[in-house]
Amino acid sequence: MTTRRDLLAGAGLAALAAHVPAVARAQGKDSVTIAMTLEPPTLDPTSGAAQAIREVTLQNIFEGLVKMDRTGKIVPCLAESWAVAADNVTYTFKLRTNASFHDGTAFTSELVKFSFDRAVAPDSTNAQRQLFAPIAEIATPDAATVVIRLKQPTANFLYGLAWGDAVIVAPATAAGNKTSPVGTGPFKFMRWNRGDRLELARFDGYWGEKPALAKAVFRFMSDPQAQVAALRAGDVDAQTNLSAPEAVAQLKSDPKLKVTIGKTEGEVVLAINNGKPLFNDLRVRQAIAHVLDRKTIALGVYGFDVDLIGSHFSPLHPAYVDLTGTYPVDIPKAKALLAQAGFPNGFNCTLKLPPPAYARRSGEIIAALLAQIGINAAIEPLEFPQWLERVFRGKDYDLSVIAHTEPLDIDIYARDDYYFQYKNPEFKALMAKIAVTLPDAERNALYGEAQRMLARDAVNGFLFILPKITVTAAALEGMWTDWPLPITPLAEVRWR
Repeated sequence: MTTRRDLLAGAGLAALAAHVPAVARAQGKDSVTIAMTLEPPTLDPTSGAAQAIREVTLQNIFEGLVKMDRTGKIVPCLAESWAVAADNVTYTFKLRTNASFHDGTAFTSELVKFSFDRAVAPDSTNAQRQLFAPIAEIATPDAATVVIRLKQPTANFLYGLAWGDAVIVAPATAAGNKTSPVGTGPFKFMRWNRGDRLELARFDGYWGEKPALAKAVFRFMSDPQAQVAALRAGDVDAQTNLSAPEAVAQLKSDPKLKVTIGKTEGEVVLAINNGKPLFNDLRVRQAIAHVLDRKTIALGVYGFDVDLIGSHFSPLHPAYVDLTGTYPVDIPKAKALLAQAGFPNGFNCTLKLPPPAYARRSGEIIAALLAQIGINAAIEPLEFPQWLERVFRGKDYDLSVIAHTEPLDIDIYARDDYYFQYKNPEFKALMAKIAVTLPDAERNALYGEAQRMLARDAVNGFLFILPKITVTAAALEGMWTDWPLPITPLAEVRWR
């Protein structure tokens, strides 16, 4: 019998970085260097699903009609106000008249219409096209007014407009935004040295309050111990989400640094390809669910307790239901289920893992857990562009580990072409009902039904919520502790 100690030791956690003396931060700085684990594959948040795109660009380079603040509240952005008619399908947005793009193009209602039409065009690569599906018509009665009429009341329409997929772009520059982004945000793109860093500069023509920072540099560091060494040496001023949780105690003891551990909307799952005959068998998925010791996995990754989940839903939402007990750890039962499915001796499969430490470390522990019931999951490490191409877009995988960081994204299970390949008409009908249910109490009750359905069907292995470990120079202020959206809003960052 494999013990928890064996599993944690087998995870192969790296040793802490050697002590590097921290250097004093310069006083009166107006620039910041921020380390990120993953490099964005492109710089256009409307072109792909990668979290790293939004971390760099959302609310920095690009903006939407509305935005989400650090508490998760929807607040004005390019739309200074809005009104919803009594019919609950007509939204009237009053736009800012002093906003412009970094190249001088004026922001107008026509560009809102262009951006949303582009999002649902046949050749669109927008990862969240469903955000715009409820739109029946967009009218632009004048340059500062947009009227959007929906096909039916849609409870989370405004919420979705705060996502990176709904930013406003201009026709002349939209095609080049992947490598030379032009938006309306407080910072403009300067240069991108792939594999190393990306530089932004303050946009002096910004419509809003002038940012304290004149320059920001994102450095891409995938190695957890390199992150620790750079922070301690003062080579970087902040790390948005530390990949070396075992170094937290060491970093907290450094007086020139501060560490916060916040919450995200990131459901970490063992993704299962339900479209493959092997995993289309509920008994196989149930067997996997019965061996996933979430606490062991989370402790192996972080060394401290995190929020565990039993379905694809955040504990921060009032509709959350604790379903972690749906399939308790039960090795004999798991073996019996596999035998019933025709695999008394288990089977071989692949476990394709993207670069983040939580995925690689979770994968090692999960492989050891699955081996207890004869499932030999061969680990295949992938770089993130490979993961996006082969797993997310190509559906060429058996198992994987990934965090889904968009808030309130349970509706992804209603998409037939999504990479989980879960096809359940009953679930689709339930999500369609949720979309048009406006009273919060009624909608939350339906969300509870949806969570139970996913848990019961063991669609994926639901593991834990991704914590946000932020490390900054002690004198740096304004970084978000929690992540209602995975972004780094530089306009709020300043030196004390």
